[in-house]
Amino acid sequence: MMNAIVLLHRWLGIAFCLLFAMWFASGIVMHFVPFPSLTEAERFSGLTPVDRGEVRITVADAVAASEIADATRVRLVQRSDGPVYVVSDRSRVGAVHASDGRDASVTSADVAVGIARDHARQRGLDAARAAMISGADYDQWSVPNGFDRHRPLLRVALGDAAGTEAYVSSRTGEVVLDTTRSERGWNWAGSVLHWIYPTVLRSNWSLWDQVVSTLSLVAFIAATLGAVLGITRIRIRGRRVSSPYRGWHALHHIIGLVATVFVLTWSFSGWLSMDHGRLFSRGELTPTEAGVVYATPDWTTASPVGQPSAREVEWFAVSGVVYRRDRIGLASQTLTKTAEASRSGPVAFLGEKDVHDLTTRLAPDCGAPSVLADNDDYPAHSAVPGAPVYRSRCGDLWFDIDGADGRVLQRLDASRRAYRWFYGALHTLDFPVLMAHPRLRDIMVVGLCLLGLAFSVTGIVIGWRRLRSTFAA
Repeated sequence: MMNAIVLLHRWLGIAFCLLFAMWFASGIVMHFVPFPSLTEAERFSGLTPVDRGEVRITVADAVAASEIADATRVRLVQRSDGPVYVVSDRSRVGAVHASDGRDASVTSADVAVGIARDHARQRGLDAARAAMISGADYDQWSVPNGFDRHRPLLRVALGDAAGTEAYVSSRTGEVVLDTTRSERGWNWAGSVLHWIYPTVLRSNWSLWDQVVSTLSLVAFIAATLGAVLGITRIRIRGRRVSSPYRGWHALHHIIGLVATVFVLTWSFSGWLSMDHGRLFSRGELTPTEAGVVYATPDWTTASPVGQPSAREVEWFAVSGVVYRRDRIGLASQTLTKTAEASRSGPVAFLGEKDVHDLTTRLAPDCGAPSVLADNDDYPAHSAVPGAPVYRSRCGDLWFDIDGADGRVLQRLDASRRAYRWFYGALHTLDFPVLMAHPRLRDIMVVGLCLLGLAFSVTGIVIGWRRLRSTFAA
């Protein structure tokens, strides 16, 4: 039995030592440089106030013109070619001109460049030399599935000193992603390596999922076999613990013993990052719950455009009641319950009663919702700074609702809460006590990854020597 373990660990180690080294090194980069995205602050700062004078059709007319029959949200934004309604359901999105209901999808390079240029100038970016690069379904930075509803994306280079590139949705004409030269460079050494994310593989989600899940599972098995061998080969002489090996083997053994717990938990939680419902629940709404949350409202009750200074107007429904959301600033908004507009004035956010009315439709025995603390063990955050996130506990099932726009941010059953610790906490060290001390967390993440990297390098040296001796013979 032990001989089989030795043999398996030896050859799996040779096969995976470079992969482990890559994961540890790229993990350090990822901790400081996330995958490129357009943050909510960046998106909102790129908006201009809506020209109300050009809005000539109603929300209901916009929904009808979009031909998205099950629309659940409608937004009104200003583009370089006029205001547009952005209509969406659970999986689709489309846009129509607010002046006459014409299709507002973007196919022209000139329109895409104009949209990107206006967005950039609003953010204070230099866009004088903006030019179209390409229009494609996928590239290295737009492979996440969240962009599927916007494809093909139109990529525009701003021509600024930072090498910024903006991606315009062909469906809505909104900027949905931006990258800089620095982000792209660091992510080749970070996320692309760590997630095994080349475009040719990641564009096929199912294939990518199977490949990375299999590799990470086999890597965890290799690490487990090494831990078994490392522990059984310990030599105790008096009060001293020593290794029977010499040279690089001894170094690999000793560092491995020190790093065993971290390497095992990190490789195991890395494998769980690819769980996708295999062992733990996905945290998704059931079909019945989704039918409640995404029920199509009566859009004829939606009130017309409100505040003249609004940079984005959104209409959505909670428990069948349509709200109008006027966003004046990133952290400044008003909500008007349109069905009761004549009896109640606007408020900033949804109240506890609004949330309770929703969650009691989702599950029985829901208690009164409470506002989530910033340091909660199961954190959830609104995209609007300062907006409350409400948690409703319905027995063993929890729902976290965004007070800014009524979205269900999390559905937490016992399985999903366990996943938060087995994956998130073990892999990113986002334990609440460490999140409260970010510098200490940085030191621990970097230190442990460097320890894992040193361990992997010793394995690379040993593996290379084994291969040389094997093939030399």
